[in-house]
Amino acid sequence: MFIANSTADYGKPLLQGDAALLGTEAAMETERFLSFREGHAETPLRALPSLAGQLGVGSIHIKDEGLRLGLGSFKALGGSYAVIRLALEEASQQLGRSVDVAELQSPEVRAVSAGLTVACATDGNHGRSVAQGASLIGARAMIFVHSGVSQKRADEIARFGADVIRVEGNYDESVAEASRVAERNGWTVVSDTAWPGYERIPGLVMQGYVPLLREALRAMPETPTHVFIQAGVGGVAAAIAGHLAVVFGEERPRFVVVEPARAACVLETARADRIVKIEDGEATVMAMLECYEPSLVAWRILSRVADGFMTVDEDDAVSAMKRLGKPVAGDPAIVAGESGGVGLAGLVRALKDDTAREMLRLDRTSRIFLVNTEGATDPALYEKLTGLRPGDIRA
Repeated sequence: MFIANSTADYGKPLLQGDAALLGTEAAMETERFLSFREGHAETPLRALPSLAGQLGVGSIHIKDEGLRLGLGSFKALGGSYAVIRLALEEASQQLGRSVDVAELQSPEVRAVSAGLTVACATDGNHGRSVAQGASLIGARAMIFVHSGVSQKRADEIARFGADVIRVEGNYDESVAEASRVAERNGWTVVSDTAWPGYERIPGLVMQGYVPLLREALRAMPETPTHVFIQAGVGGVAAAIAGHLAVVFGEERPRFVVVEPARAACVLETARADRIVKIEDGEATVMAMLECYEPSLVAWRILSRVADGFMTVDEDDAVSAMKRLGKPVAGDPAIVAGESGGVGLAGLVRALKDDTAREMLRLDRTSRIFLVNTEGATDPALYEKLTGLRPGDIRA
């Protein structure tokens, strides 16, 4: 399903605060923070010329976040960045002076960090990032996982020293439980979704995602004409769409948000032109995108700068994983998890949909930008779905 953005705010400029949050100055500072991270390296931008020719577009470039900071997901950026920022702010307050990221491992700052406890709910990837950030600064992390999170993903969170707390129900219920328990215990919630009265920290998480786009823009031979980005609560989609809007203004690429048909909370919100919480239904294989209510901050941005919203089915996601893992001759192979290739799945569906293709003006001159948001974060499931062993795949 594809719908064009017809919301009341579509085409309006970003609010001043959102533009500052995702603007160039903030992005440069975020990249400076990254430079202090052990193991930091820009992730590769892969060109897929053979697939582009097969699909009938000018070019396809995909940013491979499956290699980000050893966590296998773009989420390695946002959650840990927010944790670090919060620790530095607390240290500045307690020490009575401005504390820079260069002092993160100093005894004074680590003493402050040791008194912090951060908490969040997760489908897997965001929780690992928050846990990694807490481990990096010496804070305590309490990570809430719902019943659909595999034990493998829970174990990957626990290896950073976090306490993993199981919650019956879905992702949204784990978000609510994390918030309740954190308030009772005086912990700091580092969520990637925002709600009324809780916007600043999710905004920092989104700000942490912008470097992946800046890296890609520096590496691309030409600015893309079309961007297809997957959404759960909408954080990474809004971060990318918002930064593109700040940098390129009216010349920005056409931007499409792609979701699982079984968890299309952003599309339904666009259809209603108000935040919508959809019913919890059958689980989707695109586990990292299985969310039922969009982030308030993310929707505020997407309502203004996203050009369309669409859904893909389960088979579409698996097909995209296979296309990337066993590519057209001449293209590099890419390990994409169940949610990682959803942007590509959206592009393929849009090209088959006359309405979407015409409204988006997709043709043989179109330059497509995608993000592989995760690698095989559950290798056994990846092999089951694709018939491919992630360890055997080489770019």
